[in-house]
Amino acid sequence: MRFDSPKCYDFALKDADVVYYPRYFDVETSNRYFDTLLDQTPWQHDDIKVFGKVYPQPRLTALYANNNTPYSYSNIVMKPHPFTPALRDIKTSIDHTTELKFTTCLLNLYRNGQDSNGWHADNEKELGENPVIASVSFGAQRAFHMKHRHDKTQKLKLNLEPGSLLIMRGTTQHYWLHQIPKTKKNIKERINLTFRIIK
Repeated sequence: MRFDSPKCYDFALKDADVVYYPRYFDVETSNRYFDTLLDQTPWQHDDIKVFGKVYPQPRLTALYANNNTPYSYSNIVMKPHPFTPALRDIKTSIDHTTELKFTTCLLNLYRNGQDSNGWHADNEKELGENPVIASVSFGAQRAFHMKHRHDKTQKLKLNLEPGSLLIMRGTTQHYWLHQIPKTKKNIKERINLTFRIIK
């Protein structure tokens, strides 16, 4: 495994600490991980409850961890699978970069432009007071939006490239929301890995 570029972008955002590595994994490595994860992951399609109504979640998901601790969000409770060799390799790289030990990875499969993830924060209690979220993207490029909860002038729009790594830490989840919006563009599949530490 090699890195195309060590370059990273540290965004000067109010009440947030967000760093982006656009080419964290090189193209060959990124494509290999995408194919492996797409084929070998036991993807599940859960219902999600929004404002009292139940809808099919607009993406597929899977949970992996180095323990048996379930993870809950939006009235969904997921039980983890053991880390696969590919996920362990990815986690080892990210652990080294962040100098942390992530315990859990939530995978999302966006099948096309209509699959999405609405405005939310990763602020579940089991993630601790100031969660660190390390998000890796493989496959199609997708838009990523952030907005401050209180200051409407504070926004960020970013295209998450295949092989990229986005790290959100500090008070980001307290003050900011993020989303993957729907698009009418003809977009192929994207796999997103969000590594986190469950206390």
